[in-house]
Amino acid sequence: MNTVGVIGLGIMGSSYVRNLLKNGFRVVGYDLDTARVQELQAEGMQPGKSAVDVASQCTEIITSLPSPQALHKVVAELAELGPRLREIVVADTCTLAMADKVLAMQNLHAAGGTLLDSPVSGTGAQAAKGDLIVFASGDAEGVKRMMPVFAGIGRLTHDLGAFGNGSKMKYVANLLVTIHNVSTAEAFAFAQKAGIAPESAYKALFGGAGSSRILEVRGPMMVAGDYQTGLSATHRLMHKDISIISGYIDALAADTPLFHLAAKIHDEAIELGFEMQDTASVCAVMEHRNGINRSKG
Repeated sequence: MNTVGVIGLGIMGSSYVRNLLKNGFRVVGYDLDTARVQELQAEGMQPGKSAVDVASQCTEIITSLPSPQALHKVVAELAELGPRLREIVVADTCTLAMADKVLAMQNLHAAGGTLLDSPVSGTGAQAAKGDLIVFASGDAEGVKRMMPVFAGIGRLTHDLGAFGNGSKMKYVANLLVTIHNVSTAEAFAFAQKAGIAPESAYKALFGGAGSSRILEVRGPMMVAGDYQTGLSATHRLMHKDISIISGYIDALAADTPLFHLAAKIHDEAIELGFEMQDTASVCAVMEHRNGINRSKG
């Protein structure tokens, strides 16, 4: 049985653990949140005492961390491993600014290790089902070694070549997610103004030419007007991602009018008090704009 390390056990990391266990891997996991560690230990995960402890037991590791500071801290800890680090491949699945990804890769490489840039596309609900796309990039041999692990957490992996291409592709994917969140919410609000119930609109749109994966996975939350049950990604997290994408767009001087408009509507959701609720709550924003008040908030 292959052993895989997972460092960071939030919404995505905990799903990685559960799917890897289901797919026959032995998993060693670590997080600062001891309650989350204990919960996953009860499901079969072996608890690690630290990032270094995880690396002492595994040569393939996934990181799913909440901030660039957390990633740099883990890299600094792993750099203390010495010669063993040369055996280890770390696949970072976080969505971070390119400069932070490159710095982390350079620091781990300088210590003898390999860091892959391998963000994933999919909501927390999709992660729980193993319905993720992995955008792998970096050292070719490292990507090859991690392929069975990626298959254990997602349904498809794209090897995008040079380090950093994974993040670039994730920015493109999240640009579409940002737009589709708002377009789906706008459609539901429009349907209601036209006298069509949200549940009827969802059934009629699902699988049709106007559908999207966002409509299919977040539509039920918009129908229910409940943005806390089955939380997949908060506006706080999405705001971080939107800021990263915006910075990269500015650096390229790219023209992305739909993205910038959709980003402002996500900001409105935060202003209306939905910061820690699911990003499907942009539906409540569009309802608010249209004088509709049926959301449970």
